[in-house]
Amino acid sequence: MVVLDRGQGVGELVGEVRAVGGGGAVVAFGLGASLFEGEGASAPRQLRAMPSFAGDLLDPAQSHGDLLVRVAGEDADEVRTAVARVKAVATQAGWTVRWGIDGFRAENRVEGGRGLARNPFHFTEGFGNPETEREVADRAVVRDGQGEPDWAVGGSYHVLRVIRFATELWDKDSVPEQERIMGRRRDGKWLDGTPTAEQPNFAADPKGRRTPLDSHVRLAAPDRRNLPPLVRRSYSYDRGDGDTGIVFSCFQRDLAKGFEAVQKRLAGEALAKYVLTTGGGYFFVPPPGDAWLDALALA
Repeated sequence: MVVLDRGQGVGELVGEVRAVGGGGAVVAFGLGASLFEGEGASAPRQLRAMPSFAGDLLDPAQSHGDLLVRVAGEDADEVRTAVARVKAVATQAGWTVRWGIDGFRAENRVEGGRGLARNPFHFTEGFGNPETEREVADRAVVRDGQGEPDWAVGGSYHVLRVIRFATELWDKDSVPEQERIMGRRRDGKWLDGTPTAEQPNFAADPKGRRTPLDSHVRLAAPDRRNLPPLVRRSYSYDRGDGDTGIVFSCFQRDLAKGFEAVQKRLAGEALAKYVLTTGGGYFFVPPPGDAWLDALALA
């Protein structure tokens, strides 16, 4: 992922960056709130700089930005080559590389329609995602009637969080203790014996004897029959010298009901002492096609 600050016109840069894609590398964009400052264009209603939540230590040099360019693919070499070309094209066009980070998905696979991967804490994540494209769209895609600008309908709010993991401290805990902190087994099974593909009834465990009340999954989604309206697609990272963690990434049609509601519930979770959010930002993924470029006409 590469985050850029403003240079030449957005439309011109988008066209040049798109040409970098192809082969196994797929390029996508996210618009930052700062891109709309001083412009007459109508910004998405909820788009703003990502605030600092409890426990965050955001580095301004690794946060926010005008334009996010996401480059993804199955071949790591192809992705790295495409990222280098994106940076070169942007620099030539007078844009500045604000920050960036490389990610990967260990043991990446699809089960039951859900994309799963193992994070640096040895846990498989992604089980909370929907199974079908229709369910994904219902959680993630902006609809008519939400009070958003017409051009934004069909787009999505994208949250990025660079979260450093205290892996050395974490690995000193026993596996059963780690599982109690997370609220699930490493392989995704539930602590109360509920099958992985089903949702546990936390209401039947009001004192948290089976699934602790301060466990990550219980605080994030206390009502497992009504899961948070967001879709996760996170990546692990390893910068060396012990700097490992995840690039938390999620998409939703409503920031307040999606990510922000979950993040507020996580205050005080048992996992907090093992993680530190150091960067990231809020972005808006425009709808498919080019109509949004014409509608915004950002100079």
